[in-house]
Amino acid sequence: MIQESEIQAIISLLDDEDKEVVEHIEKKIISLGDIMIPFLEREWETNFNPIAQKRIEELIHILQLKSLKEKLINWKNNEQNDLLKGMYLVATYQYPDLDIRKLKKELDKIYYEAWLKHRTYASPIEQIRTLNHVLFNELGFTSNTQNFHAPSNSMLNVILESRKSNPIGLSVVYILIAQRLMMPVYGVNFPNLFILTYKSSEVQFYINAFHRGMVFFKNDIDNYINQLNIKPLESFYQPCSNLDIIQRVLRNLIVSFEKLGETHREEEVKQLLDAISQEGDGFLNDSQSI
Repeated sequence: MIQESEIQAIISLLDDEDKEVVEHIEKKIISLGDIMIPFLEREWETNFNPIAQKRIEELIHILQLKSLKEKLINWKNNEQNDLLKGMYLVATYQYPDLDIRKLKKELDKIYYEAWLKHRTYASPIEQIRTLNHVLFNELGFTSNTQNFHAPSNSMLNVILESRKSNPIGLSVVYILIAQRLMMPVYGVNFPNLFILTYKSSEVQFYINAFHRGMVFFKNDIDNYINQLNIKPLESFYQPCSNLDIIQRVLRNLIVSFEKLGETHREEEVKQLLDAISQEGDGFLNDSQSI
């Protein structure tokens, strides 16, 4: 285990004028991983050399990205059932200091409001209408039509604060609350528009969270697919996995940064997506965004 004195000695060399020395030190810091971040942050606060500060900022970002990639892979392999954790990890790309307890607290408040109105004896469609009323009328969740491709639409902390998002962002909130109410509501990887399905052994119908929870049925999906002139796939009708959801959220982020011209961030999110994608998936699928 490396000693703190050794860490400080390594970091102190970041303002060295010898380029080869600095490159060697940077590689050493990156190899040590995210345990170096608190020490780098402390050095940034006390080192007033602008060149060293810039090097520290870049190193912190590299370490955070590397750590996030590892956490996403672990989530994929061991925690896929936890959609909240997956969305939290995506949000830490832009908000690395975000505390998941803050997200849980906000979701608890929403759940409590929905639980007060929820009636287990009501029909599935009546339960959905009640949840729609709470989310879209009482709590004011709405579609972010003005900034449809903004990166914030993929950040759960911002969604919960602003009450605005794109189809998949609103759907994630819907899923997290509905499933806590023991409602069998899941995401559907529908082309061009992420939707939800209520699916039990007795009934199945669909929900459009982007349009205030509008309910529709299989024949509506059939008609839409015919209009798009694409081959109907079983995945357009059935629940998708949490991994599918997180991959699609990352695809949206890639599109967001591409539209903003932030090529560096676009490439970084592609790395994150690649880390949790099967070989051959590719980065972008236009039908599987939003």
